[in-house]
Amino acid sequence: MSEEIKNNGQGEESFAELFEQYSEGGMDDLNVGDKVNGKVIAIDAGSIFVDTGTKLDGVVEREELLDDDGNLTVAEGDEVELYVVGKDSGGIRLSRALAGIGGQKMLEEAKEANLPVEGKVTGTNKGGFDVEIMKRRAFCPVSQIDTRFVENPEEYVGQTYQFLISKLDNRGRNVVVSRRELLMREAQAATEEFLSKTTVGDEVEGTVTRIAPFGAFVEIAPGLEGMVHISELGYARVQHPEEAVKVGQRVKAKLTKLGEDDKGRARISLSMKELAQDPWDSVVTQFSEGDKVTGKVVRLADFGAFVEIAPGLDGLVHVSEISYTQRVHKPADVLEEGQTVSVKIKGIDAESRRLSLSMKDAEGDPWLDVAEKYTPGQSVTGTVEKMEQFGLFINLEPGITGLLPKSVLSRSEKAAEFEKLKPGDETAVVIGDVKADERKISLRVGDEQDGDEWKQYAAPKKSKPAASGGSGGGLGLLGEKLQEAMKNKK
Repeated sequence: MSEEIKNNGQGEESFAELFEQYSEGGMDDLNVGDKVNGKVIAIDAGSIFVDTGTKLDGVVEREELLDDDGNLTVAEGDEVELYVVGKDSGGIRLSRALAGIGGQKMLEEAKEANLPVEGKVTGTNKGGFDVEIMKRRAFCPVSQIDTRFVENPEEYVGQTYQFLISKLDNRGRNVVVSRRELLMREAQAATEEFLSKTTVGDEVEGTVTRIAPFGAFVEIAPGLEGMVHISELGYARVQHPEEAVKVGQRVKAKLTKLGEDDKGRARISLSMKELAQDPWDSVVTQFSEGDKVTGKVVRLADFGAFVEIAPGLDGLVHVSEISYTQRVHKPADVLEEGQTVSVKIKGIDAESRRLSLSMKDAEGDPWLDVAEKYTPGQSVTGTVEKMEQFGLFINLEPGITGLLPKSVLSRSEKAAEFEKLKPGDETAVVIGDVKADERKISLRVGDEQDGDEWKQYAAPKKSKPAASGGSGGGLGLLGEKLQEAMKNKK
């Protein structure tokens, strides 16, 4: 309380003197409906006294400053924001807003003084909301319930807010209220105070109020929002802001731009990224060449895929580094954005902010142990991959494909069966030559005849005339071989 009231018990100052001070203009600076920002100077069992900055203190009922559990929300020395709802010789009556049961006259006074009234949203109707104010039914247009676009009207039902009366008929049966006007009035005051203390480059803190495809809106003062563009949410690549922040989350950001829109409202740009550590500053301490790590595909191009291995750190997997086991012509044929993959770090260039990555090296080269797994003469089962004029490519396992030449197939009794095969069909083959260093395996059917040897045996040979009598004419190479075999048998 002011010094006059606090010393009343000790001095001889009378009520008449106090009334005289009031009459001389002690409260001329405040009128019903004015907002008062003052400090709590005393608390008793039923009232709380507030320094109004005038000769008389303000008084607000204790019940108005209790929470839902009945606990007092202020203490001596706290700053409070209240409205003047009356004046008399006992002081200035303050309130958070007019509430309770009120008559026509009280509604008229609230409208005339632009004084907030407390109301509860009880339901929705065509074009707006039903609001109960002083035990009376009022209407709030949907455009006047908030300063932002209302996407879900039901979220307002059951909530208690402060409103201004914008329309009132003589009998009080038609009451129209607006919360938007009050919010804009409070936001304007908060904006002016914020801008008077804040400049570009300052760090601010606020609450994420809504999210759009292009960024997140953060309330940094009552009714005052700044926008964090999706590219300024952090160093990590995100497809949608919801991957980085959530509504209701408290965040810190740097004020990067301050201006006005075409309606004269403050337009504030924020950056969370500028307050975060640049991941490229510590990339060489986090990773080394040869490391195998897991990452997320964040972008696809014709020449390769960009994989993020840590927030803000992504590198290129060239199309030639995607797979040993598949022939990849376009990354999009085998990969998609958001997919998790394993990669091996091939190179780090922190100065140029580049990472070279390989998916196929992370998987391992299947040809490394092919010589131990496949030996000449070994029977295996494979899948026809494709058919060419010169032979069939048969896949033995992911990344390992062998060739069954047409020249070999033609010497097999099963040639007709192989000619009927289609890509995807399984077939049994025999391993021929294995050249792991050249990444080549030749295949056989298993029953083919050695064409070169039979040609040698079947070739006609001119015989020399017999040295001594006889019918002459040699037996030829085949006959000689047979005679030699018979001799050996004897």
